[in-house]
Amino acid sequence: MGKPTGFLEYDRVTSGAVTPKVRIKDFREFHTPLSEAEQRKQGARCMECGVPFCQSGMMIKGMTSGCPLNNLIPEWNDLVFRGNWGQAYKRLKKTNSFPEFTCRVCPAPCEAACTCGLHGEPVSIKENEMAIIERAYASGIAAANPPGIRTGKKVAVVGSGPAGLAAADQLNKRGHSVTVYERSDRIGGLLMYGIPNMKLEKHIIERKIAVMKEEGVTFVTEANIGVNYKAKQVMKEYDSVILACGASNPRDIAVPGRDGEGIHFAVDFLTATTKSLLDSNLEDGKYISAKDKHVIVIGGGDTGNDCVGTAIRHGCASVVQLEMMPKLPDERAEDNSWPEWPRVCKTDYGQEEATAVFGADPRIYQTTVKEFKKNKDGRVSSAVIVSLAPKKEPESGRTVMVPVEGSEREIPADLVLIAAGFLGAQTYVAEAFGVELNGRTNVATEEHSYRTNVERVFTAGDMHRGQSLVVWAIREGREAAREVDEMLMGYSNLA
Repeated sequence: MGKPTGFLEYDRVTSGAVTPKVRIKDFREFHTPLSEAEQRKQGARCMECGVPFCQSGMMIKGMTSGCPLNNLIPEWNDLVFRGNWGQAYKRLKKTNSFPEFTCRVCPAPCEAACTCGLHGEPVSIKENEMAIIERAYASGIAAANPPGIRTGKKVAVVGSGPAGLAAADQLNKRGHSVTVYERSDRIGGLLMYGIPNMKLEKHIIERKIAVMKEEGVTFVTEANIGVNYKAKQVMKEYDSVILACGASNPRDIAVPGRDGEGIHFAVDFLTATTKSLLDSNLEDGKYISAKDKHVIVIGGGDTGNDCVGTAIRHGCASVVQLEMMPKLPDERAEDNSWPEWPRVCKTDYGQEEATAVFGADPRIYQTTVKEFKKNKDGRVSSAVIVSLAPKKEPESGRTVMVPVEGSEREIPADLVLIAAGFLGAQTYVAEAFGVELNGRTNVATEEHSYRTNVERVFTAGDMHRGQSLVVWAIREGREAAREVDEMLMGYSNLA
Protein backbone atom coordinates (compact mmCIF):
# COMPACT_ATOMS: atom_id res chain seq x y z
CA MET A 1 0.00 0.00 0.00
CA GLY A 2 2.00 2.90 -1.33
CA LYS A 3 -0.26 5.65 0.04
CA PRO A 4 -1.95 4.58 3.31
CA THR A 5 -3.91 7.82 3.55
CA GLY A 6 -4.81 8.08 -0.14
CA PHE A 7 -8.50 7.33 0.37
CA LEU A 8 -8.60 10.14 2.95
CA GLU A 9 -6.65 12.70 0.95
CA TYR A 10 -8.16 12.26 -2.52
CA ASP A 11 -11.76 12.31 -3.69
CA ARG A 12 -13.02 9.93 -6.35
CA VAL A 13 -12.66 11.51 -9.79
CA THR A 14 -13.76 9.95 -13.07
CA SER A 15 -13.31 10.93 -16.70
CA GLY A 16 -15.36 13.83 -18.00
CA ALA A 17 -18.27 13.22 -20.37
CA VAL A 18 -19.23 15.31 -23.39
CA THR A 19 -22.59 16.99 -22.72
CA PRO A 20 -25.64 15.02 -23.97
CA LYS A 21 -26.77 17.48 -26.65
CA VAL A 22 -23.28 17.51 -28.17
CA ARG A 23 -22.48 13.80 -28.03
CA ILE A 24 -25.75 12.73 -29.68
CA LYS A 25 -24.49 14.28 -32.93
CA ASP A 26 -22.31 11.22 -33.59
CA PHE A 27 -21.74 7.62 -32.47
CA ARG A 28 -18.32 8.15 -30.88
CA GLU A 29 -17.20 7.30 -27.36
CA PHE A 30 -17.67 10.47 -25.33
CA HIS A 31 -15.44 10.35 -22.23
CA THR A 32 -12.22 12.32 -21.79
CA PRO A 33 -9.45 10.44 -19.91
CA LEU A 34 -7.90 11.85 -16.76
CA SER A 35 -4.38 13.25 -16.73
CA GLU A 36 -1.62 10.89 -15.59
CA ALA A 37 -1.20 12.84 -12.35
CA GLU A 38 -4.90 12.58 -11.52
CA GLN A 39 -5.02 8.92 -12.52
CA ARG A 40 -2.16 8.14 -10.15
CA LYS A 41 -4.09 9.85 -7.34
CA GLN A 42 -7.03 7.58 -8.10
CA GLY A 43 -4.71 4.58 -7.80
CA ALA A 44 -3.58 5.91 -4.43
CA ARG A 45 -7.15 5.74 -3.11
CA CYS A 46 -6.97 1.92 -3.05
CA MET A 47 -6.37 0.60 0.48
CA GLU A 48 -5.02 -2.80 -0.66
CA CYS A 49 -7.43 -4.47 1.74
CA GLY A 50 -6.41 -7.60 3.60
CA VAL A 51 -9.57 -9.19 2.19
CA PRO A 52 -10.03 -7.58 -1.26
CA PHE A 53 -13.74 -7.98 -1.95
CA CYS A 54 -13.21 -6.15 -5.26
CA GLN A 55 -11.55 -9.23 -6.78
CA SER A 56 -13.70 -11.89 -5.11
CA GLY A 57 -16.19 -12.64 -7.89
CA MET A 58 -18.72 -14.10 -5.43
CA MET A 59 -22.43 -14.61 -5.97
CA ILE A 60 -24.48 -13.11 -3.14
CA LYS A 61 -28.28 -13.46 -3.30
CA GLY A 62 -28.00 -14.30 -6.99
CA MET A 63 -26.00 -11.16 -7.79
CA THR A 64 -22.32 -10.76 -8.66
CA SER A 65 -20.10 -9.15 -6.03
CA GLY A 66 -16.55 -8.37 -7.04
CA CYS A 67 -14.76 -9.20 -10.29
CA PRO A 68 -15.65 -12.58 -11.86
CA LEU A 69 -12.17 -12.63 -13.42
CA ASN A 70 -10.57 -12.31 -9.98
CA ASN A 71 -8.47 -9.45 -11.34
CA LEU A 72 -5.55 -8.54 -9.06
CA ILE A 73 -7.05 -5.10 -8.55
CA PRO A 74 -5.21 -3.85 -5.43
CA GLU A 75 -1.88 -4.81 -7.02
CA TRP A 76 -2.36 -2.84 -10.20
CA ASN A 77 -4.03 0.05 -8.41
CA ASP A 78 -0.85 0.45 -6.37
CA LEU A 79 1.29 0.17 -9.51
CA VAL A 80 -0.80 2.93 -11.11
CA PHE A 81 -0.12 5.14 -8.08
CA ARG A 82 3.61 4.44 -8.41
CA GLY A 83 3.56 5.14 -12.16
CA ASN A 84 4.83 1.63 -12.97
CA TRP A 85 2.58 1.20 -15.99
CA GLY A 86 4.46 -1.70 -17.55
CA GLN A 87 4.19 -3.88 -14.46
CA ALA A 88 0.57 -2.82 -13.99
CA TYR A 89 -0.16 -4.10 -17.50
CA LYS A 90 1.43 -7.47 -16.72
CA ARG A 91 -0.63 -7.89 -13.55
CA LEU A 92 -3.81 -6.86 -15.35
CA LYS A 93 -3.24 -9.27 -18.24
CA LYS A 94 -2.54 -12.15 -15.86
CA THR A 95 -6.27 -12.58 -15.30
CA ASN A 96 -8.03 -10.51 -17.98
CA SER A 97 -7.74 -11.37 -21.67
CA PHE A 98 -9.43 -8.17 -22.83
CA PRO A 99 -9.17 -5.20 -20.46
CA GLU A 100 -9.72 -2.90 -23.45
CA PHE A 101 -13.28 -4.27 -23.59
CA THR A 102 -14.13 -4.64 -19.91
CA CYS A 103 -12.95 -1.13 -19.01
CA ARG A 104 -15.60 0.17 -21.41
CA VAL A 105 -18.61 -2.14 -21.09
CA CYS A 106 -18.42 -3.85 -17.67
CA PRO A 107 -20.87 -2.54 -15.03
CA ALA A 108 -18.00 -2.79 -12.53
CA PRO A 109 -19.10 -5.22 -9.80
CA CYS A 110 -15.54 -4.67 -8.54
CA GLU A 111 -16.35 -1.07 -7.66
CA ALA A 112 -19.63 -2.08 -6.04
CA ALA A 113 -17.64 -4.37 -3.71
CA CYS A 114 -14.83 -1.87 -3.00
CA THR A 115 -14.33 -1.35 0.73
CA CYS A 116 -14.05 2.41 0.23
CA GLY A 117 -17.64 2.30 -0.97
CA LEU A 118 -18.89 1.09 2.40
CA HIS A 119 -18.78 4.61 3.87
CA GLY A 120 -17.78 6.74 0.88
CA GLU A 121 -16.97 6.57 -2.82
CA PRO A 122 -15.31 3.43 -4.26
CA VAL A 123 -11.98 3.47 -6.08
CA SER A 124 -12.35 4.29 -9.81
CA ILE A 125 -11.18 0.82 -10.82
CA LYS A 126 -12.53 0.88 -14.39
CA GLU A 127 -10.79 4.18 -15.08
CA ASN A 128 -7.51 2.78 -13.77
CA GLU A 129 -7.95 -0.30 -15.93
CA MET A 130 -8.50 1.80 -19.04
CA ALA A 131 -5.46 3.95 -18.28
CA ILE A 132 -3.29 0.82 -17.96
CA ILE A 133 -4.39 -0.86 -21.19
CA GLU A 134 -4.42 2.28 -23.33
CA ARG A 135 -0.93 3.24 -22.14
CA ALA A 136 0.20 -0.30 -22.92
CA TYR A 137 -0.94 0.05 -26.53
CA ALA A 138 0.53 3.53 -26.82
CA SER A 139 3.92 2.36 -25.53
CA GLY A 140 4.01 -0.82 -27.61
CA ILE A 141 3.98 -3.36 -24.77
CA ALA A 142 0.53 -4.62 -25.79
CA ALA A 143 1.95 -5.70 -29.16
CA ALA A 144 1.75 -9.26 -30.45
CA ASN A 145 3.68 -11.94 -28.59
CA PRO A 146 3.37 -15.20 -30.57
CA PRO A 147 4.06 -18.51 -28.80
CA GLY A 148 7.59 -19.85 -29.32
CA ILE A 149 6.51 -23.48 -29.68
CA ARG A 150 3.51 -25.09 -31.36
CA THR A 151 2.00 -28.28 -29.94
CA GLY A 152 0.62 -29.65 -33.20
CA LYS A 153 -2.92 -29.69 -31.77
CA LYS A 154 -5.77 -27.92 -33.57
CA VAL A 155 -8.80 -26.34 -31.90
CA ALA A 156 -11.90 -24.81 -33.51
CA VAL A 157 -13.83 -22.11 -31.68
CA VAL A 158 -17.37 -21.48 -32.96
CA GLY A 159 -18.36 -17.92 -32.14
CA SER A 160 -16.20 -14.80 -31.79
CA GLY A 161 -17.83 -13.05 -28.85
CA PRO A 162 -15.94 -12.47 -25.60
CA ALA A 163 -16.06 -16.15 -24.53
CA GLY A 164 -14.85 -17.49 -27.88
CA LEU A 165 -12.12 -14.88 -28.19
CA ALA A 166 -10.90 -15.51 -24.64
CA ALA A 167 -10.73 -19.27 -25.24
CA ALA A 168 -8.92 -18.75 -28.54
CA ASP A 169 -6.45 -16.32 -27.01
CA GLN A 170 -5.55 -18.68 -24.16
CA LEU A 171 -5.24 -21.79 -26.31
CA ASN A 172 -3.11 -19.96 -28.86
CA LYS A 173 -0.75 -18.75 -26.12
CA ARG A 174 -0.40 -22.39 -25.06
CA GLY A 175 0.83 -23.21 -28.55
CA HIS A 176 -2.23 -24.85 -30.06
CA SER A 177 -3.35 -23.84 -33.55
CA VAL A 178 -6.71 -22.10 -33.16
CA THR A 179 -9.32 -21.20 -35.78
CA VAL A 180 -12.30 -19.03 -34.84
CA TYR A 181 -15.46 -19.37 -36.94
CA GLU A 182 -17.89 -16.42 -36.97
CA ARG A 183 -21.20 -16.47 -38.84
CA SER A 184 -21.29 -12.69 -39.27
CA ASP A 185 -19.20 -10.58 -41.63
CA ARG A 186 -17.06 -9.14 -38.81
CA ILE A 187 -15.31 -10.65 -35.81
CA GLY A 188 -16.53 -9.75 -32.32
CA GLY A 189 -19.99 -11.24 -31.85
CA LEU A 190 -21.81 -9.39 -29.08
CA LEU A 191 -18.94 -6.90 -28.82
CA MET A 192 -19.15 -5.94 -32.49
CA TYR A 193 -22.88 -5.79 -33.16
CA GLY A 194 -24.62 -6.03 -29.78
CA ILE A 195 -22.95 -3.05 -28.10
CA PRO A 196 -23.21 0.41 -29.74
CA ASN A 197 -20.15 2.43 -30.72
CA MET A 198 -20.87 4.98 -27.99
CA LYS A 199 -19.85 2.36 -25.43
CA LEU A 200 -17.27 0.46 -27.49
CA GLU A 201 -15.89 1.86 -30.74
CA LYS A 202 -15.18 -0.94 -33.16
CA HIS A 203 -11.60 0.04 -33.91
CA ILE A 204 -10.87 -1.07 -30.33
CA ILE A 205 -12.03 -4.59 -31.23
CA GLU A 206 -10.22 -4.53 -34.58
CA ARG A 207 -7.00 -3.45 -32.83
CA LYS A 208 -7.10 -6.53 -30.58
CA ILE A 209 -8.08 -8.89 -33.40
CA ALA A 210 -5.08 -7.63 -35.39
CA VAL A 211 -2.83 -8.54 -32.45
CA MET A 212 -4.39 -12.00 -32.18
CA LYS A 213 -3.93 -12.60 -35.91
CA GLU A 214 -0.28 -11.63 -35.62
CA GLU A 215 0.03 -14.08 -32.74
CA GLY A 216 -1.27 -16.87 -34.97
CA VAL A 217 -5.04 -17.11 -34.44
CA THR A 218 -6.98 -17.74 -37.68
CA PHE A 219 -10.38 -16.09 -38.15
CA VAL A 220 -13.04 -17.19 -40.63
CA THR A 221 -16.05 -14.93 -41.12
CA GLU A 222 -19.44 -15.73 -42.71
CA ALA A 223 -18.94 -19.30 -41.50
CA ASN A 224 -22.28 -20.44 -40.09
CA ILE A 225 -21.66 -23.91 -38.69
CA GLY A 226 -24.72 -26.04 -39.30
CA VAL A 227 -25.74 -23.96 -42.32
CA ASN A 228 -22.91 -23.32 -44.79
CA TYR A 229 -20.22 -25.22 -42.85
CA LYS A 230 -20.72 -28.83 -41.78
CA ALA A 231 -20.15 -29.73 -38.13
CA LYS A 232 -18.91 -33.20 -39.13
CA GLN A 233 -16.12 -31.65 -41.20
CA VAL A 234 -15.10 -29.39 -38.31
CA MET A 235 -14.97 -32.40 -35.98
CA LYS A 236 -12.86 -34.24 -38.52
CA GLU A 237 -10.33 -31.42 -38.97
CA TYR A 238 -9.82 -30.42 -35.31
CA ASP A 239 -8.74 -32.15 -32.13
CA SER A 240 -11.31 -30.22 -30.09
CA VAL A 241 -14.19 -27.80 -30.60
CA ILE A 242 -15.49 -25.05 -28.30
CA LEU A 243 -19.04 -23.80 -28.88
CA ALA A 244 -19.36 -20.15 -27.82
CA CYS A 245 -22.30 -18.89 -29.85
CA GLY A 246 -23.98 -16.79 -27.18
CA ALA A 247 -27.59 -16.63 -25.98
CA SER A 248 -29.21 -15.56 -29.22
CA ASN A 249 -32.94 -16.18 -28.74
CA PRO A 250 -34.58 -12.82 -27.95
CA ARG A 251 -37.50 -12.89 -25.54
CA ASP A 252 -40.71 -11.93 -27.35
CA ILE A 253 -43.99 -10.46 -26.10
CA ALA A 254 -47.27 -12.13 -27.09
CA VAL A 255 -49.94 -9.44 -27.35
CA PRO A 256 -52.51 -8.56 -30.03
CA GLY A 257 -50.98 -6.61 -32.91
CA ARG A 258 -47.48 -8.02 -32.41
CA ASP A 259 -47.35 -8.82 -36.14
CA GLY A 260 -47.51 -5.14 -37.07
CA GLU A 261 -44.77 -3.73 -39.25
CA GLY A 262 -42.34 -1.57 -37.33
CA ILE A 263 -41.98 -3.88 -34.31
CA HIS A 264 -38.44 -5.24 -34.00
CA PHE A 265 -36.18 -6.99 -31.55
CA ALA A 266 -33.60 -4.64 -30.03
CA VAL A 267 -30.70 -6.80 -31.21
CA ASP A 268 -31.82 -6.41 -34.85
CA PHE A 269 -32.15 -2.65 -34.46
CA LEU A 270 -28.72 -2.24 -32.86
CA THR A 271 -27.01 -4.66 -35.25
CA ALA A 272 -28.39 -2.99 -38.35
CA THR A 273 -27.36 0.45 -37.12
CA THR A 274 -23.79 -0.60 -36.30
CA LYS A 275 -23.33 -2.51 -39.56
CA SER A 276 -24.60 0.40 -41.65
CA LEU A 277 -22.46 2.80 -39.65
CA LEU A 278 -19.34 0.73 -40.29
CA ASP A 279 -20.18 0.01 -43.92
CA SER A 280 -21.23 3.46 -45.05
CA ASN A 281 -21.60 5.89 -42.13
CA LEU A 282 -25.37 5.23 -42.38
CA GLU A 283 -25.49 6.41 -45.98
CA ASP A 284 -26.62 3.06 -47.42
CA GLY A 285 -29.96 3.26 -45.60
CA LYS A 286 -29.72 -0.42 -44.65
CA TYR A 287 -30.81 0.00 -41.07
CA ILE A 288 -34.01 0.39 -39.07
CA SER A 289 -34.36 4.14 -38.85
CA ALA A 290 -35.95 5.90 -35.88
CA LYS A 291 -35.81 9.33 -37.54
CA ASP A 292 -38.92 11.40 -36.87
CA LYS A 293 -40.64 8.41 -35.26
CA HIS A 294 -42.32 7.93 -31.92
CA VAL A 295 -40.29 5.12 -30.39
CA ILE A 296 -41.26 2.71 -27.63
CA VAL A 297 -38.51 0.61 -26.06
CA ILE A 298 -39.77 -2.38 -24.08
CA GLY A 299 -37.22 -3.30 -21.43
CA GLY A 300 -35.37 -1.30 -18.80
CA GLY A 301 -31.93 -2.91 -18.92
CA ASP A 302 -28.66 -2.00 -20.63
CA THR A 303 -29.92 -3.05 -24.07
CA GLY A 304 -33.03 -0.91 -23.66
CA ASN A 305 -30.85 2.05 -22.72
CA ASP A 306 -28.67 1.43 -25.80
CA CYS A 307 -31.82 1.53 -27.93
CA VAL A 308 -32.81 4.87 -26.38
CA GLY A 309 -29.38 6.39 -27.09
CA THR A 310 -29.33 5.03 -30.64
CA ALA A 311 -32.86 6.20 -31.44
CA ILE A 312 -31.98 9.71 -30.26
CA ARG A 313 -28.92 9.73 -32.54
CA HIS A 314 -31.20 8.76 -35.43
CA GLY A 315 -33.35 11.82 -34.68
CA CYS A 316 -36.50 10.25 -33.22
CA ALA A 317 -39.55 12.41 -32.50
CA SER A 318 -39.95 10.93 -29.02
CA VAL A 319 -38.84 7.91 -27.00
CA VAL A 320 -40.49 6.04 -24.15
CA GLN A 321 -38.88 3.16 -22.25
CA LEU A 322 -41.22 0.73 -20.51
CA GLU A 323 -40.02 -1.08 -17.39
CA MET A 324 -42.17 -3.80 -15.82
CA MET A 325 -40.62 -3.57 -12.36
CA PRO A 326 -40.90 -0.72 -9.82
CA LYS A 327 -38.26 2.00 -9.76
CA LEU A 328 -35.33 1.00 -7.59
CA PRO A 329 -34.43 3.26 -4.64
CA ASP A 330 -31.87 6.01 -5.16
CA GLU A 331 -29.84 4.68 -2.21
CA ARG A 332 -29.21 1.18 -0.89
CA ALA A 333 -32.04 -0.33 1.10
CA GLU A 334 -31.27 -1.78 4.53
CA ASP A 335 -31.61 -5.33 3.22
CA ASN A 336 -29.14 -4.61 0.37
CA SER A 337 -25.95 -4.09 2.34
CA TRP A 338 -22.36 -3.90 1.08
CA PRO A 339 -20.71 -5.89 -0.53
CA GLU A 340 -23.84 -7.03 -2.36
CA TRP A 341 -24.49 -5.55 -5.78
CA PRO A 342 -26.28 -2.24 -5.05
CA ARG A 343 -29.89 -2.49 -6.19
CA VAL A 344 -30.28 1.24 -6.77
CA CYS A 345 -31.70 3.29 -9.61
CA LYS A 346 -29.13 3.86 -12.34
CA THR A 347 -29.51 6.59 -14.93
CA ASP A 348 -27.41 5.64 -17.94
CA TYR A 349 -26.23 7.66 -20.92
CA GLY A 350 -29.35 7.05 -23.03
CA GLN A 351 -31.69 8.21 -20.31
CA GLU A 352 -29.49 11.26 -19.70
CA GLU A 353 -29.70 12.12 -23.39
CA ALA A 354 -33.47 11.64 -23.54
CA THR A 355 -33.86 13.92 -20.55
CA ALA A 356 -31.69 16.58 -22.21
CA VAL A 357 -33.50 16.37 -25.57
CA PHE A 358 -37.11 15.81 -24.50
CA GLY A 359 -37.10 17.26 -20.99
CA ALA A 360 -37.98 14.10 -19.05
CA ASP A 361 -36.64 10.68 -18.14
CA PRO A 362 -37.99 8.26 -20.79
CA ARG A 363 -38.69 5.46 -18.31
CA ILE A 364 -42.21 4.52 -17.28
CA TYR A 365 -42.07 2.00 -14.44
CA GLN A 366 -44.49 -0.82 -13.61
CA THR A 367 -45.88 -0.70 -17.12
CA THR A 368 -46.14 -3.03 -20.10
CA VAL A 369 -47.86 -3.23 -23.48
CA LYS A 370 -51.35 -4.76 -23.59
CA GLU A 371 -51.95 -4.32 -27.32
CA PHE A 372 -50.43 -2.82 -30.46
CA LYS A 373 -52.71 -1.00 -32.90
CA LYS A 374 -52.02 -0.89 -36.63
CA ASN A 375 -52.99 1.47 -39.42
CA LYS A 376 -54.61 0.40 -42.68
CA ASP A 377 -51.18 -0.49 -44.11
CA GLY A 378 -50.44 -2.91 -41.28
CA ARG A 379 -47.88 -0.68 -39.58
CA VAL A 380 -47.87 -0.15 -35.86
CA SER A 381 -49.40 3.24 -35.05
CA SER A 382 -49.91 3.15 -31.29
CA ALA A 383 -49.67 0.97 -28.22
CA VAL A 384 -52.12 0.39 -25.43
CA ILE A 385 -50.08 0.28 -22.24
CA VAL A 386 -51.22 -0.84 -18.82
CA SER A 387 -49.91 -0.24 -15.31
CA LEU A 388 -48.69 -3.18 -13.22
CA ALA A 389 -48.81 -3.85 -9.51
CA PRO A 390 -46.88 -6.41 -7.44
CA LYS A 391 -48.84 -9.40 -6.14
CA LYS A 392 -47.57 -12.32 -4.09
CA GLU A 393 -48.62 -15.76 -5.30
CA PRO A 394 -50.04 -17.69 -2.32
CA GLU A 395 -48.69 -21.08 -3.36
CA SER A 396 -45.12 -20.25 -4.43
CA GLY A 397 -44.66 -17.06 -2.42
CA ARG A 398 -43.23 -15.39 -5.55
CA THR A 399 -44.03 -11.77 -6.28
CA VAL A 400 -45.43 -11.23 -9.79
CA MET A 401 -46.49 -8.09 -11.61
CA VAL A 402 -50.17 -8.10 -12.59
CA PRO A 403 -52.17 -5.57 -14.68
CA VAL A 404 -54.10 -2.88 -12.84
CA GLU A 405 -57.70 -2.91 -14.06
CA GLY A 406 -58.75 0.33 -15.72
CA SER A 407 -55.21 1.73 -16.03
CA GLU A 408 -54.95 1.31 -19.82
CA ARG A 409 -53.96 4.26 -21.96
CA GLU A 410 -52.88 4.67 -25.58
CA ILE A 411 -49.61 6.26 -26.68
CA PRO A 412 -48.24 6.84 -30.22
CA ALA A 413 -45.77 4.31 -31.61
CA ASP A 414 -44.19 4.30 -35.07
CA LEU A 415 -41.30 2.06 -34.01
CA VAL A 416 -41.27 -0.52 -31.21
CA LEU A 417 -38.05 -2.15 -29.98
CA ILE A 418 -38.30 -5.24 -27.79
CA ALA A 419 -35.38 -5.37 -25.35
CA ALA A 420 -36.72 -7.98 -22.94
CA GLY A 421 -33.61 -10.17 -22.72
CA PHE A 422 -32.70 -13.56 -24.18
CA LEU A 423 -33.92 -17.08 -23.53
CA GLY A 424 -30.93 -19.22 -24.47
CA ALA A 425 -28.90 -20.51 -27.38
CA GLN A 426 -30.20 -20.97 -30.89
CA THR A 427 -30.50 -24.72 -31.20
CA TYR A 428 -29.26 -25.41 -34.72
CA VAL A 429 -25.55 -25.30 -33.83
CA ALA A 430 -26.08 -27.59 -30.86
CA GLU A 431 -28.09 -29.97 -33.03
CA ALA A 432 -25.40 -29.93 -35.71
CA PHE A 433 -22.84 -31.17 -33.17
CA GLY A 434 -25.30 -33.40 -31.31
CA VAL A 435 -24.82 -31.72 -27.92
CA GLU A 436 -27.57 -31.80 -25.33
CA LEU A 437 -29.38 -28.72 -24.04
CA ASN A 438 -30.85 -28.12 -20.61
CA GLY A 439 -34.31 -26.81 -19.80
CA ARG A 440 -33.24 -23.23 -20.49
CA THR A 441 -31.92 -24.20 -23.96
CA ASN A 442 -28.35 -23.64 -22.79
CA VAL A 443 -25.76 -26.31 -23.60
CA ALA A 444 -25.77 -28.88 -20.80
CA THR A 445 -22.58 -29.78 -18.91
CA GLU A 446 -21.67 -31.18 -15.52
CA GLU A 447 -21.34 -28.55 -12.78
CA HIS A 448 -17.99 -26.72 -12.86
CA SER A 449 -17.20 -28.24 -16.26
CA TYR A 450 -17.39 -27.08 -19.87
CA ARG A 451 -17.38 -30.56 -21.41
CA THR A 452 -20.55 -31.47 -23.33
CA ASN A 453 -22.01 -34.94 -23.82
CA VAL A 454 -20.11 -35.18 -27.13
CA GLU A 455 -16.48 -36.23 -26.90
CA ARG A 456 -14.00 -33.42 -27.69
CA VAL A 457 -16.78 -30.78 -27.77
CA PHE A 458 -16.84 -28.07 -25.09
CA THR A 459 -18.90 -24.92 -24.55
CA ALA A 460 -18.48 -21.53 -22.87
CA GLY A 461 -20.10 -18.15 -22.34
CA ASP A 462 -23.76 -17.25 -22.66
CA MET A 463 -24.42 -20.41 -24.68
CA HIS A 464 -23.45 -22.30 -21.52
CA ARG A 465 -24.59 -20.09 -18.61
CA GLY A 466 -27.31 -17.97 -20.23
CA GLN A 467 -27.34 -14.22 -20.79
CA SER A 468 -24.74 -12.62 -18.55
CA LEU A 469 -21.92 -10.08 -18.31
CA VAL A 470 -18.94 -9.80 -20.65
CA VAL A 471 -16.62 -10.52 -17.71
CA TRP A 472 -18.41 -13.81 -17.02
CA ALA A 473 -18.07 -14.73 -20.71
CA ILE A 474 -14.33 -14.03 -20.61
CA ARG A 475 -13.96 -16.10 -17.45
CA GLU A 476 -15.86 -19.01 -18.99
CA GLY A 477 -13.77 -18.83 -22.16
CA ARG A 478 -10.55 -18.96 -20.15
CA GLU A 479 -11.75 -21.83 -17.96
CA ALA A 480 -13.00 -23.80 -20.97
CA ALA A 481 -9.61 -23.28 -22.63
CA ARG A 482 -7.90 -24.76 -19.60
CA GLU A 483 -10.18 -27.80 -19.65
CA VAL A 484 -9.53 -28.32 -23.37
CA ASP A 485 -5.79 -27.95 -22.80
CA GLU A 486 -5.87 -30.59 -20.06
CA MET A 487 -7.66 -32.98 -22.42
CA LEU A 488 -5.18 -32.36 -25.24
CA MET A 489 -1.95 -32.35 -23.22
CA GLY A 490 -2.74 -34.28 -20.06
CA TYR A 491 -2.13 -31.19 -17.92
CA SER A 492 -2.45 -27.43 -18.24
CA ASN A 493 -0.38 -24.42 -17.22
CA LEU A 494 -3.02 -21.94 -18.29
CA ALA A 495 -4.21 -19.56 -15.57
